[in-house]
Amino acid sequence: MATILWDTHGTEIVRTLASERRAAGALASGLALTLVVVVDEQHVEEAQTAAATAAAAHPCRLIVVVRRKLEADDRLDAEVQVGGRLGANESVVMRMYGRLTLHAESVVLPLLASDAPVVTWWHGADTPDVLANDALAVLASRRITDTSTAEAPLSALKRRAKDYAPGDTDLAWTRTTPWRALLASAFDDLIGTPRSAEVHAEPDNPSAALVAGWISARLGVRVRRVESRGPGITAVEVVLDGKDVLRLGRPDGYLATLSRTGMSDRQLPLKRRPLGDLIAEELRRLDADQPYADALSAATGEKDLDSRPAKRVHIWKDPMRPAARRTTPKATTAKKPAAKTSALKKSAAKKSAPKKSAARRKSS
Repeated sequence: MATILWDTHGTEIVRTLASERRAAGALASGLALTLVVVVDEQHVEEAQTAAATAAAAHPCRLIVVVRRKLEADDRLDAEVQVGGRLGANESVVMRMYGRLTLHAESVVLPLLASDAPVVTWWHGADTPDVLANDALAVLASRRITDTSTAEAPLSALKRRAKDYAPGDTDLAWTRTTPWRALLASAFDDLIGTPRSAEVHAEPDNPSAALVAGWISARLGVRVRRVESRGPGITAVEVVLDGKDVLRLGRPDGYLATLSRTGMSDRQLPLKRRPLGDLIAEELRRLDADQPYADALSAATGEKDLDSRPAKRVHIWKDPMRPAARRTTPKATTAKKPAAKTSALKKSAAKKSAPKKSAARRKSS
């Protein structure tokens, strides 16, 4: 059963979540992670369905942040439930209005599961231009975006490369997992050195750009992109020594054909996966994705992605908070003369001690 809170605040949400957990008999220690979903109202239903699918495979606390109108009055509405329509996990759906949308981390931070990693996923057009400046990105050890939802996917891919840090990933890269698996297994039976490659896909497809970058980074060859009608990636060709050709084609988005010179063709399933399966795949690992960094670097030309720091630093200044006063170390300056005088006294005492002993000898 869901509890709806109108015009509430963070403390009330925490209390309600604890009450719902006790009523359902759930244990917070059974949570594997906290999944924070940042979405706009237009894509909230799609994001909730995908998050519920991923949460079925990975027990988590689901926090959905829906940013509404910035011009409205500051208000927070929440829906809290343990089990129900969003799966058997704990879930909190928050709709924020006004300037509260700019400080969503102040409400999300108390709701994070203790001793559990945090994964933040931006869905829709609400993806920040610079992840390093977003407070919800600082909270997460894994950050998921989707450049295919941007107006200019290839430009968004370049922004992700400029702002990359270990832990970042892209659902455009996740969609290429079946392609990369089939291509890698096809090279087990081939003998020869790759010389060139081609990737056939729709125009401005970020997944095709990442596949081309992955092939270039792994094989060290030049990859040419060829436009096709789609859907998505339709074919990948690799030319080896002796004009041998390896081709993996999928013109309909369901069934792929693997062709190799001198061998019979093979039919392989290569269906386009739903959004929930993509999120579930990304939740399987919480470390840095090194192949993605190599593919992103080769696809965009951005260098030194591996040497960037894993932790982001978010500096937030409250304009209503006065600046900290500067204090001078008076105690330290006062101690230095005292230390010198004590040292002088000790040395004077040592020098005067032999004189007194000599005077006593003369008198005796």
